[in-house]
Amino acid sequence: MNAVEKNSGRRRRTTAEKRSAITDAALMLFSQFGLHGTRLEQVAVAAGISKTNLLYYFPSKKQLYLAVLQDLLAVWLAPLRALQADQQPLEAIRQYIRLKLEVSRDHPRASRLFCLEMLQGAPVLKEELTGPVRALVDEKAALIRLWIERQQLTAIDPWHLIFMLWSVTQHYADFATQVEAITGKTLQDAVFFEQTLDSIQQVITEGLRPR
Repeated sequence: MNAVEKNSGRRRRTTAEKRSAITDAALMLFSQFGLHGTRLEQVAVAAGISKTNLLYYFPSKKQLYLAVLQDLLAVWLAPLRALQADQQPLEAIRQYIRLKLEVSRDHPRASRLFCLEMLQGAPVLKEELTGPVRALVDEKAALIRLWIERQQLTAIDPWHLIFMLWSVTQHYADFATQVEAITGKTLQDAVFFEQTLDSIQQVITEGLRPR
């Protein structure tokens, strides 16, 4: 590798690190105060850069907000993308529940920001929801119908099953304060995480088992 390639690689890493620092700071603030309650000056301070530098990467607050939401959507939808026709359905759904609960444990702010965006009517994410997200959900709903036709799952509306899986796993991020107030524990507690996972998996998969 020559000097030009090394410098180019270094610049790419620096750019990626700067962008990551900005979006991490923005996620922290947006998830607390929302789009309109957050100022770019606050994000710049939290990211440890100047506002001018921030605007180089994200020319407006709305563009930054959208970038943060798109990043979290990529994480949030990855477990759903992983469902494939050649998998054993009940085991695939058990694994999906684990992955989604891990997202709630590891990215609670992202989940809460997404929830906030939905409560406001998805003003920024509407096109994503009616476009790529809907297409992905329709694809996986068709897969669930295939499993039902093969008598590998009990008959159930695929969309409602997906909504149910989202709601039960995301509850532990979106309502973490309530969960902790009642149980005294969070998903950061490894034992509580496994107990939560086992309970959700058991209820869901037993309900889906062919009869």
